[in-house]
Amino acid sequence: MSDLKLGVEVISARLKTREERAHGDGYGGVNAFVELRFDGQIVKTSTKLDDPSPVWNEKFFFNISDTEDLSNLILEAYVYNKTSSITKSCFGKIRIFGTAFVPYSEAVGMHYPLEKEKRSLFFSSVRGELALKVYITDSPSLNVPIINPTKKVTSKPRNKFHNIPTTEISKPSQQKDPQPPRPQPKPPQPQWPQPQPQQPQPQPQTPQTRQLRPQSPQPLPLQMQSPQPPPVIGASMFQAARFGSPVPTSMGVDLIPPPDYSIKETNPILGRGKQARNTRAHDLVEPMEFLYVKIMKARNLPTMDPTGSLDPYVEVKLGNFTAKTKHFEKNKNPIWNQVFAFSKSDQQSNFLQVIVMDKDIMKDDFVGSIRFDLDEIPTRVAPDSPLAPEWYVVNVEKGGEIMLSVWFGTQADEAFSEATYSDALTAVNKSSLRSKIYHSPRLWYLRVNVIEAQDLVIVPDRTRAPNPYVKIKLGNQIVRTKPNQLLNPRWNEEFTLVAAEQFEDLEISIEDRVGVSREETLGSVKIPFGTIERRVDNNRIVPNRWFSLKFENQRRVRVASTRLLLNVCLEGGYHVLDESTYYSSDFRPSMKELWTRQQPSIGVLELGILRVEGLSVSRDGKKETVDAYCVAKYGTKWVRTRTVTNCFNPRFNEQYTWEVYEPATVITIGVFDNNQINGGNNKDGKIGKVRVRISTLESGRLYTNSYPLLVLRPSGVKNMGELHLAIRFTCTSMFQMLVQYWKPLLPKMHYVRPLKIVHQEILRQYAVSLVAARLSRTEPPLRKEVIEYITGSDSHFWSVRKSRANFFRLKSVFSGLLGTGEWFQDICTWKKPVASAAVHVLYLAFVCLPEMILPITSLCLFMLGVWNYRLRPRQPPHMDTRLSFADNVHPEELNEEFDTFPYSSQDPGTVKMRYERLRSIASRAQTVVGDIAGQGERVQALLSWRDPRATSIFMVLCLASSVVLYVVPFKVFVLLGGLYIMRHPRFRRKTPPGLVNFFKRLPAKTDCMM
Repeated sequence: MSDLKLGVEVISARLKTREERAHGDGYGGVNAFVELRFDGQIVKTSTKLDDPSPVWNEKFFFNISDTEDLSNLILEAYVYNKTSSITKSCFGKIRIFGTAFVPYSEAVGMHYPLEKEKRSLFFSSVRGELALKVYITDSPSLNVPIINPTKKVTSKPRNKFHNIPTTEISKPSQQKDPQPPRPQPKPPQPQWPQPQPQQPQPQPQTPQTRQLRPQSPQPLPLQMQSPQPPPVIGASMFQAARFGSPVPTSMGVDLIPPPDYSIKETNPILGRGKQARNTRAHDLVEPMEFLYVKIMKARNLPTMDPTGSLDPYVEVKLGNFTAKTKHFEKNKNPIWNQVFAFSKSDQQSNFLQVIVMDKDIMKDDFVGSIRFDLDEIPTRVAPDSPLAPEWYVVNVEKGGEIMLSVWFGTQADEAFSEATYSDALTAVNKSSLRSKIYHSPRLWYLRVNVIEAQDLVIVPDRTRAPNPYVKIKLGNQIVRTKPNQLLNPRWNEEFTLVAAEQFEDLEISIEDRVGVSREETLGSVKIPFGTIERRVDNNRIVPNRWFSLKFENQRRVRVASTRLLLNVCLEGGYHVLDESTYYSSDFRPSMKELWTRQQPSIGVLELGILRVEGLSVSRDGKKETVDAYCVAKYGTKWVRTRTVTNCFNPRFNEQYTWEVYEPATVITIGVFDNNQINGGNNKDGKIGKVRVRISTLESGRLYTNSYPLLVLRPSGVKNMGELHLAIRFTCTSMFQMLVQYWKPLLPKMHYVRPLKIVHQEILRQYAVSLVAARLSRTEPPLRKEVIEYITGSDSHFWSVRKSRANFFRLKSVFSGLLGTGEWFQDICTWKKPVASAAVHVLYLAFVCLPEMILPITSLCLFMLGVWNYRLRPRQPPHMDTRLSFADNVHPEELNEEFDTFPYSSQDPGTVKMRYERLRSIASRAQTVVGDIAGQGERVQALLSWRDPRATSIFMVLCLASSVVLYVVPFKVFVLLGGLYIMRHPRFRRKTPPGLVNFFKRLPAKTDCMM
């Protein structure tokens, strides 16, 4: 027997029911314990009473009888609910193969999803996961006391196991006398790296183990456990890539218990209450009071310099806050038109001072001032008319007047978006702090068909043949035809580009490739977009047009004019995708004439951006604070909130509305760190984003929730804070919304003349670039990195994590079908005689009354929907770290996901390792695809005479079947066939049936594969 031990630490479990998943409520009455089985050895943990999330932190050690056969051994963990002193029910199980065992230095705690036990009910709604830490060691002490078991199992008497004291062990009826304990042998020389000896820790900070004490162990945070070396990147003798197995292949560290990234419902005090229905009122945000000071202009200001000039500016003082307007040189009648907003929390004084100053080289001169008592300032409530400004005397002795207005208001005031706020008075670029609304340019698909050219003028060259091609340029988009070595070439190639209003000229030229990297222009033409025809659908035929090309080299002798035949048109029946199709916020076509006819408005979406809590400092460490702002996009409308500077818990309280034309759309809200305040051209930091699907919102209901801002970084998932939103969707036409569900999602042209998937992704990148270029020219500009992050332009990049997540999503989709197959297998094998008998009776009823099958099936589906109504989700969906496999991912996989593309920035050794891993995954997929293809080829071989005897047998069977099916009534045949399939095991053989054996002997094309 080997000295190696298999160590298993049972950490915790999370047991969920369907009700808990729907409402998030606790599930009491769970008395859970875990039973471990390995190599004929069975142990049990303690039982946790009335705890749906039990924590054990108990360690066990199993003997390994044969290390050479370790890869074929399986560790099984069953989670049971102890319903009484003698009965128990199984929640689920996990199976960990021996190829996934790693040394102790590489082991980490991991969460494994519970699989349904084969003997459990098919309709069981219990789900959950079990956290284990499994490792191989030759020193089973590991600072944990060990004693030998008092009892053993009889399946393999030679295999003993070691566990922590007072562990429950299975009690086989055959075992009578316990085996006396043996002295623990001295461990041999370690074969793998072991953890370094730890310094003595106080008792509360040691790992929780099973001690001889009556109290239950308490869960400890990960930081209080003994530190372990980081996982080693690389494959060990016990580690293999098992893509698709229930054992996660990643070795990342998971917090125990895992962090809560769910949506939480909040109860903010909104401005007009939750029952308000006036979409123009700010009833989805908390009221924020500001003191507004609007400096309009001045007149007849007195002269302060001996030269007779005056460079005036205005200071507005409120306590310790001082705001300044811009100054004018030599102007006694300046016009400022600037607004300052002081938050009520910043009002540290009872008086407001407005001071007019004269800017000077040495020291600014005092011109005059006005003093306001805050108790005397009026309050304006929107939508009241703006407060009329007044003229105030600046200097009684020397004269001069200034026009201004002062009032108390809220964020609903018209001056809110143009004001300079008290928290950003020292900012260099104040324009980047204000809230704005942007609109994306209307995008069109431009279709260009290059047909042919005539009378090309090419300088004769005996060393080479002419190699002309056509180059099409629209902004940054450049496409080329294939070269053609004729003087009258014909291409007949079609290209699709993306154009944005206001259009640029389309540039088309014919070039001759005279060298490896040298082209010579033979002629070019610029086509104004005003001359390009527009069409709505594919029924209208756009005529071809000849274009005369202009020569750049005027020294050439013109024998004939070079002409180019083109077919150019703007496609107005398409929707230009600038977002992913699944996350798109608009599906309307480019031509506005089709909007009201095809997609009328079905409702109004209201969004209240309340605040962000618990923001983190930027990871680059260059800033000690956060200057946060939010950007929301829905349809062609972008909104940007004001920037709250130097605040980790900014409050925005801004409300916006959109018209909704399609329920299957998504609104995206992103939070960013403004890096333009102090000038420069630094990129804004990405803090996080939230997506909300309109179809998941109930009409008329107000959702007030806090969304965690989750960001995936090379170090793992990080919660950057919580975004508090208030969302309400109001349906204005229920009939139109229900009709919209039956209409095509995209405009008609996407189905009549569809674009290729590869071309759609390329055109989407062009569309994002056009939108970013257009919005970057606004003031303040909406930067390119913000637009790319909101639209998700990099969502198509490949990663191992996404592939694994999609694989398990696919597995979850087919889990119901597989479960149905297992349930039917239990019915056929009569494991539950009562259920099998009931199915037989139901089957006989359906055979006798086949017309009732579809009505009863439809009725059952209806009743299932009614039953699930009480379990319906009450909150919109949000990012799931477990579904995304982001909570337990290896750092190497994240490093690969964040690597540059298309050229890697890693060293060749790392790239080679990733390539070998990808080959391993692809080889398994290749094997599965080959097996599926082989089964289909066997079906084709039935009548192909590849195997003459098999084809003859199949033909005889077909002939006999035709006679039998003609003579025997169909109901009798179906009845006998069903009863034969569900026959009792007493009438079954242990070997496969003859038809299966016959099918497996059919030839496939595997023999022809090289």
